[in-house]
Amino acid sequence: MQALKRSLIVGLAASLSLPAMAQSTDPAQRGLEIAQEADRRDEGWGDSSTVMTMTLRNKQGQESTREMRSRSLEVADDGDKGLIIFDHPKDVRGTALLTFSHKSGSDDQWLYLPALKRTKRIASNNKSGPFMGSEFAYEDLSSQEVEKYTYKYLRDESYEGQPVFVIERFPVDDNSGYTRQIVWMDSERYIPLKVEFYDRKQSHLKTLTLHEYEQYKDKHWRPLRLEMVNHQTGKSTTLSFAEYEFDLGLGERDFDQGALARAR
Repeated sequence: MQALKRSLIVGLAASLSLPAMAQSTDPAQRGLEIAQEADRRDEGWGDSSTVMTMTLRNKQGQESTREMRSRSLEVADDGDKGLIIFDHPKDVRGTALLTFSHKSGSDDQWLYLPALKRTKRIASNNKSGPFMGSEFAYEDLSSQEVEKYTYKYLRDESYEGQPVFVIERFPVDDNSGYTRQIVWMDSERYIPLKVEFYDRKQSHLKTLTLHEYEQYKDKHWRPLRLEMVNHQTGKSTTLSFAEYEFDLGLGERDFDQGALARAR
């Protein structure tokens, strides 16, 4: 889920302290400037991998766990590429999701199903669907490029003792399952701490909180735990990350469609 950074995860993440910069008084422009600064601070991570544990939790609190690996590639002048591979349990082992994010237009996503030995393309109008039974949608796993949203600065405030910017962002893609998202972003490190998602009926659908950030390469902040709560179903999903590695020498061939079947 570096697919997730630069999905929800990495994409909003940034680093270091805020340089002196003129602040626009226009809410839309200031919201855009904050998003651009967060993106700028995370540039240059190159490629990476991590080990993930997904814990699914139903309304009654019953849990099931899945183990995955992911790898990601930063792409100049476009969105990033990501590959998630399931290792456990046996019934999902070898299932893999390949994502090509784009700065403009719809992202490309393919799901490899090992039982059928078939690759299924995720249609643009299905990007709001749940990923492998979790509370994360397919679109949550794409790189969160600045160009995918318009923005509005709401206010400065404190969140769990941290000074934050609160900004609202609106998906440009008509196929998004969200009408808007509200982001609480650490105003010192420019990393997201909380995101509220609102559905097409303008109802509060989900809340994502990001925890236990660690810094890599003296610049790039990555969370070790994500908590997504669905307020309409009572279900939740935890994503835990471990063994982050960077500069692995990954290339385009590691992210072509053939990589889906080779990734087992």
